[in-house]
Amino acid sequence: MLLGRLGLEKARIPHADRHGCVFLERGRLEVEDGCLRFVCAGGGALDAGDYQLPHQSVSIILLGPGSSVTHDALRILSAHGCALAAIGQGGVRFYTAPPLLPDTSALARRQITLWADPKERIAVARRMYTIRFGEEVKARTIEMLRGMEGARLKRLYELTAQRFGVPWQGRRYDRANPNAADIANQAINHAASAVEAAAAIAVSSTATIPQIGFVHEDSGQSFILDVADLVRHDVTLPIAFGAAKQVLQRRDENLERLVRRRAAETFNKDQTVARLIDHIKVLLAPPLTGDISSTESEPETKAASEPPEASPSNPKQREA
Repeated sequence: MLLGRLGLEKARIPHADRHGCVFLERGRLEVEDGCLRFVCAGGGALDAGDYQLPHQSVSIILLGPGSSVTHDALRILSAHGCALAAIGQGGVRFYTAPPLLPDTSALARRQITLWADPKERIAVARRMYTIRFGEEVKARTIEMLRGMEGARLKRLYELTAQRFGVPWQGRRYDRANPNAADIANQAINHAASAVEAAAAIAVSSTATIPQIGFVHEDSGQSFILDVADLVRHDVTLPIAFGAAKQVLQRRDENLERLVRRRAAETFNKDQTVARLIDHIKVLLAPPLTGDISSTESEPETKAASEPPEASPSNPKQREA
């Protein structure tokens, strides 16, 4: 019998040519005759059955609740550069991921290169703003961009609250006592946590660097927060205000559980993780010619005595 799937036990398909993520839950991930298989008990998104997985052509396997994995499965995944992450149902939590060792460091190196150049960094931040609000801006500092973002978010909260018919008195969040906030603000907190988990999956899947953000700076997951914000307008807030409306109508509902369930349904329906992966690749790609978010042309050389331009500092605290 041939060892491994199709006899390719030593094949290493480049990650650029692989499919992205495989979501599994309620089953056992194991190896039989050199092939990775998942024996699913059913009762979730996946029907009961015995599935063979093409681990050579997948970048990461996301293992949800009710699942277990054998030592032999981990060995096979490691040998073929396929990562494994433990997640909450539908990807609303991201618990752990063994190191993803891709066959190229291109995205990570590109991320560092863009971050280290102040002009390139603001160009990436402007592209993030365009993705979020559909508007191209020419802000020249991160602080200016944060100010514009704050004004847009304030209006976005108001409009989304009106659309769902939820009372809204403004964004209020006490980190020391988050449950003291009203229902809408609590729902936003829970939804933001779920979307940040999806963003963490996307960052892990692309082997980019969580700590190196372009708008966020101080957090150990700054890039994850940047990526999560890309879908705040059309994923995070609809999840939150939809759940808040339902809880206000039926007070016996558990708000956090409801937000998680709505988030999982949205992630599956809208392919949120795949969208975030695509956003990361677009953000870290060289800008197209004529893109106003790209850096303005500069002289190729500077005087030797001219000091390097300082990076932006003292970031405004992230609005949860």
